[in-house]
Amino acid sequence: MRNTFVYRTEKPIVKLLQITDPHLFKDEKNELLGVNTQASFAQVLKEIQQDNTEFDVILATGDLVQDSSDEGYQRFVKMVKPFGLPVFWIPGNHDFQPKMVENLNQPPMEKAKHILLGEHWQVLLLDSQVYGVPHGELSQHQLGLLKTTLEQYPERYTLIVFHHHLVPTNSAWLDQHNLRNSHDLFDVLAPFKNVKAILYGHIHQQVDSRWQDYQVMATPSTCIQFKADSQYFALDETQPGWREIELHSDGTIVTNVKRIRQAIFLPNMQEEGY
Repeated sequence: MRNTFVYRTEKPIVKLLQITDPHLFKDEKNELLGVNTQASFAQVLKEIQQDNTEFDVILATGDLVQDSSDEGYQRFVKMVKPFGLPVFWIPGNHDFQPKMVENLNQPPMEKAKHILLGEHWQVLLLDSQVYGVPHGELSQHQLGLLKTTLEQYPERYTLIVFHHHLVPTNSAWLDQHNLRNSHDLFDVLAPFKNVKAILYGHIHQQVDSRWQDYQVMATPSTCIQFKADSQYFALDETQPGWREIELHSDGTIVTNVKRIRQAIFLPNMQEEGY
């Protein structure tokens, strides 16, 4: 059985903060396509804290570190610690899981991939990484865990979280790196009527859409952004951001994407890939 984290609250609304794709490096001065990822991540966290929104938990949805470095993961932990909140994480295609397990095994990081939030909601965090390639897939093991947990808590409204994207971005270069077995996911989800939404990162852009009648949310990276509706690799000058999610006791979801306003990070627009 998967490790379950029980978050006890009687509040009618549970608030989640999603941060995704920071791509930190061993060297704080390193840049990804012209953006210093350490500086952009720090700016995102600074402006979140200045908003004074009271979140309950943080979801870190992959590509935390670009170069598999211990230092990158350790710095991630240090930077999110001031929030004083439990931080749940999943791997992205750029992450090295042995280093994640080793370095994220400390407060405020939580290893649980199943969260019971108050009396009405649960969050299931799935591993969609296929090691060594950019695209994603949910293994039979992950799908089995999903099915078992949904069967165990059928009365709870459910948010599913993984790294790779479901809904096409209309960008051919990016859509080849999607979740390859979405049909298998749908087969598992279909019998369970309280699954409300799916949340991911990976595509470095905002998406608020629907897939098979589920609410689908994708969130900007805390560093570079990929241009939407672009046949070939292209960067965007929109700024780093994050997503705030409210889970209401009646099963509704209210969500908002915010971006930094107090600084500007511009990528090298001449880059042709990474």
